[in-house]
Amino acid sequence: MAATSHRTLRLLSLLGSGRQWSLRELAARLDISERTVRRDIGTLRDLDFPITTRHGPDGGYRLGTPSTLPPLLFDHDQALAVAVALQTAPSTLFGLGDDAARALVTLRQVMPPELRATMESLRLTRLRNYWEFPAPPIDPAALTVAGAAVRRRRVLVVETLRPDGSRPAPDERDFRPARRLEPHHLVVWAARWYLVAYDLADRAWQVQRIDRLHMRSTTEQFALRERPGPDLAQFVMSTHDRGDTVAKWQCTGSARLSLPAHIVSRWAPGGSVVEHIDAETCRLTLGAWSWAGIAGILATFDADFTELRPPELAAACRRLAGRLSPPDETD
Repeated sequence: MAATSHRTLRLLSLLGSGRQWSLRELAARLDISERTVRRDIGTLRDLDFPITTRHGPDGGYRLGTPSTLPPLLFDHDQALAVAVALQTAPSTLFGLGDDAARALVTLRQVMPPELRATMESLRLTRLRNYWEFPAPPIDPAALTVAGAAVRRRRVLVVETLRPDGSRPAPDERDFRPARRLEPHHLVVWAARWYLVAYDLADRAWQVQRIDRLHMRSTTEQFALRERPGPDLAQFVMSTHDRGDTVAKWQCTGSARLSLPAHIVSRWAPGGSVVEHIDAETCRLTLGAWSWAGIAGILATFDADFTELRPPELAAACRRLAGRLSPPDETD
């Protein structure tokens, strides 16, 4: 009976992936006969799981959308995945840590004893790695507006905010009037949420920090556009004007690098800012717990850098160069 229940849960897990499965594929994945697969599908249907059948050469089985919620069932691997995911959820949204903890408690209460023991056996503590350059958590309401607009293909009217979340005055240098964007993708990189959107006024693709935007959804719909390049991740990482701000560190400095902005943007750590100067150079501003830490990061680009600011950073670079110089060998 236990083996049968575990097999049925595995079948439900495969069907729950959202794709259509042929009878032969299910039998191969579960290592059982096609007759047993049909019997297990009948068992799931008796439990009110809406499994649909498509006949013909391209036919198969698919789990439909239930009108009522069936019993919450996970197999062993799913229970383990849920326990890990909820305990390691990043704190990029206000209140997400508390919500994840409450969700874990709720799931444990409705789990069968064996699966509950699996989830409780994996209790862990997540420590912060200071090289993650975490950004302040964002308001879930902003993420909801952006996510709904992406899913429904609705044009957004957005305003760019100051780093502290306030609106700049019209006479300020950083002020930008409200503009209309087609939101296409949400991206999380270096613990920051970004919106990949098409600016209807500029007729260009942009990458914007969600926590730097005040957004209002409209009823105007748009058609999907071709992506700005084959690799969305590379586009986000190589865009230098993402609305990023310098992370708060004990030391913050900058330098002019003899590399294009799109190259430095891709490899610069999260929490740094890249400013385009010309086709061959850019300015990188970043922080670390020491001036030597900033000097070490600058050295990883393997390019000439000048205009070091402040003087403490220039001094740290000289000291680092001295330490890395080989000692004179005298016999």
